Amino acid sequence: MQSHSTASAAADHTLPPQATWRQVLAGSQMLFVAFGALVLVPLLTGLNVSVALFTAGIGTLIFQLVTKRQVPVFLASSFAFIAPISYGVAQWGISDTMGGLMVAGLVYIILSQVARVGGVEAINRYLPPVVVGPVIMVIGLSLAPVAVSMALGYQGDNQVVPTGTALAIALPTLLTALLVAICGRGMVRLLPILCAIVVGYSLSLAFGIVDFTPVRDAAWLALPDFTAPSFNWQAILFLLPVAIAPAVEHIGDMVSISSVTGKNYIKKPGLHRTLLGDGLATTAAAALGGPPNTTYSEVTGAVMLTKNYDPKVMTWAAVSAITLALIGKFGAFLMTVPTVVMGGIMILLFGSIAAVGMNTLVKHQVDMSESRNLVIVAVTLVFGIGGMALPMGEFVLEGIALCAITAILLNLLLPKSR
Repeated sequence: MQSHSTASAAADHTLPPQATWRQVLAGSQMLFVAFGALVLVPLLTGLNVSVALFTAGIGTLIFQLVTKRQVPVFLASSFAFIAPISYGVAQWGISDTMGGLMVAGLVYIILSQVARVGGVEAINRYLPPVVVGPVIMVIGLSLAPVAVSMALGYQGDNQVVPTGTALAIALPTLLTALLVAICGRGMVRLLPILCAIVVGYSLSLAFGIVDFTPVRDAAWLALPDFTAPSFNWQAILFLLPVAIAPAVEHIGDMVSISSVTGKNYIKKPGLHRTLLGDGLATTAAAALGGPPNTTYSEVTGAVMLTKNYDPKVMTWAAVSAITLALIGKFGAFLMTVPTVVMGGIMILLFGSIAAVGMNTLVKHQVDMSESRNLVIVAVTLVFGIGGMALPMGEFVLEGIALCAITAILLNLLLPKSR
């Protein structure tokens, strides 16, 4: 076995250019898999797409540094952040929202230390499925009206595309995402969002609702339009609990990628290192005006299909993302995707988030006939979907933050059945 490994290493050493090109192409492929979701988060939240690409690359490199380049994952923003970022931007502006997200990165860092001391069991004690499940469901269901409104041609309160035209674009976009997710084969099955964007954009061109003025005005090469954070305690308190759901999702991703590669990343480099990598990447991204970073399930699927377990591939994916971020016209082109296209995709996307929350309860066999569990789930769902708000002086606790805090407190305070 040792001689075989030595021979392989020697073979790789004799062909470094070919090996490097294979890694570059594989890295570009991984970025391609994550690309649809990667650009959708900034498009939906009003952030800069080029900044999102740049910070995803930087975040992945930070993650690799913290985990000693042992885990083959690519980092970008989770859909769970869409609702709170959108609310934060509308309420306090991008700078204050970025300040809140920088501090939210500390939640990951705190959880990493909890994992270092007590392992996964310690995190599950404070964030069991009965807490995480309904919070994830609220994230998806609370966004449902926004998805339908955009699919009908509205942008905020203004109808920018006639209803008939909007539905003629949004519904085929949605159908494409559905068909690719269900009927797709191989790598194509991992690209439902990207395929849907291509179809929706093509229809938008046919209906003449795409404006190419930003592309004409943009420079070929340009630094992304970074935004410096500012710190507003209201935005910070609102965004702090938001990291909980993606942090729990991160644990699932680590288990998945471990099973795919045959290595136990929970033990080596350790869950505390992977969570710390996520936290530092999120803080670094927000410091530049980008959405928070977390691990990507789609990339895990791509690793499984391609059997390419080399973490160096993700280094090249990160470099590719940073390179694309510096092409001004490319970022401007992405900003031309019409609202109705995103609305069609969001119908599936936000429904899927709610389904993931439901699956969390089902997969972990949370007994809903037990009064304690029923109370936690019921109160969390009604608070989130009903729009409960708790005024605290000038600050109002509401939305995902209120749901997360409510679920955690109920879980800690309610007596467990014998």
